[in-house]
Amino acid sequence: MTEHGLAAAIAKMKEAGANEPAIDVFSHYYRQASDGVTGMIPEDTITPLTDPPQLSAVSVDETAARDAIARTVIIKLNGGLGTSMGLDQAKTLLPVREGLTFLDLIVQQIMAARETYAAPLPLLFMNSFRTREDTLAHLERYPDLAVGDLPVDFLQNAEPKIRQDDFEPVEWPDDPTLEWCPPGHGDVYTALVGSGVLDALLAAGMKYASISNGDNLGAAPDAELAGWFAGTGAPYAAEICPRTINDRKGGHLAIRKSDGQLILRDTAQTPADDMDYFTDEHRHPYFHTNNLWVDLEQLKAALEERGAVLGLPLIYNVKTVDPSDSSSPKVIQLETAMGAAIEVFNGATAIAVPRSRFQPVKTTNELLLLRSDVFDLGADSRLTQTVESLPRVDLDADHYKLIGDFEQRVKVAPSLKAATSFVVEGDWTFDSEVTVTGDVTFPDLGRPAVAGVDDPR
Repeated sequence: MTEHGLAAAIAKMKEAGANEPAIDVFSHYYRQASDGVTGMIPEDTITPLTDPPQLSAVSVDETAARDAIARTVIIKLNGGLGTSMGLDQAKTLLPVREGLTFLDLIVQQIMAARETYAAPLPLLFMNSFRTREDTLAHLERYPDLAVGDLPVDFLQNAEPKIRQDDFEPVEWPDDPTLEWCPPGHGDVYTALVGSGVLDALLAAGMKYASISNGDNLGAAPDAELAGWFAGTGAPYAAEICPRTINDRKGGHLAIRKSDGQLILRDTAQTPADDMDYFTDEHRHPYFHTNNLWVDLEQLKAALEERGAVLGLPLIYNVKTVDPSDSSSPKVIQLETAMGAAIEVFNGATAIAVPRSRFQPVKTTNELLLLRSDVFDLGADSRLTQTVESLPRVDLDADHYKLIGDFEQRVKVAPSLKAATSFVVEGDWTFDSEVTVTGDVTFPDLGRPAVAGVDDPR
């Protein structure tokens, strides 16, 4: 290990105002990385998880469910900019339906659930230094959102990117902000304790946390799940779903052979030779939705016992310091996944939930689905699927990957209720109502085309 590199990184974090828990956790993973730990989980060390408990088979007493949801806080991860879609602000500020953004729909889901369950249901966003200002400005339109003295957000920590060649913190004068990175969403636990929010939640009578991605509108407040989790007495639970061919890249749970412990394995933790196993939806039939439940009292006890270092497995992520410049120096980002906490809590569990709990938007393909008629927007701001199975959507990346290009070309979402697949090749504009039936491909005509005018169907 290069002690000089670690000392320089710590000094940099202290100068930036990082708290002690964040520095301690970074130091832990820096030492692991410099000692050669990669966090890899070979296939021959695990057994697939094939028969988890099913929410559909659970019976939860209504009173117990209401008691549990009354002591539940909803936490949304909101640190991402959606740069892969060409965004330069919080991804959750992207309009989804009827001019409403992810943030609007999340808040409205909370407000509806508060009324339904007569529960306080605090809502907190874990923002990054890149998303905080815009997010808080947008939330000002909801003056009744905050509960008591609890904040509506807390800040994800930032850590120095480390040069791969010498393990020194990278310097990039052209844009010093690129010298920093988030430590992965596993930082949610460190950020909760370091910000003082964990103690504030416990003081306000909260016992359980439902944590999910801000771009997953399916993870709305759910009293049945809260009641089930409370009844298990478990410190932690993961929501999982059956995998389809479209879920091959998602992390999955497995059972570690050495001790029978449930663990999470992500793509970055899978050796290249084992990727065929990782992507086999029949071998590993359930994926992690990144919706999870945490007992806050047990979390605090674990953090106190371990000095803020839970011991999540390291994700050793190699990037370039400037993501847009492949010739810039290679750096290591020391990351963890919040779902990996399943292996550090004795008694942690998982439950298979309906697909409706998982409605993520990672590309414009998924955004088009949410904007189309295969989903209805309810009075409670939940999106309800209107078809038995969603059609496959594949939009030409050259013309639709970036949100600006997508918005310019998809002015009216096609009707996809009768579709099984919708493929667009080339440059097509959809500016009037178009109905897609069965398997439809709009071919590349070698020129800009307009659906309904140059219609190939």
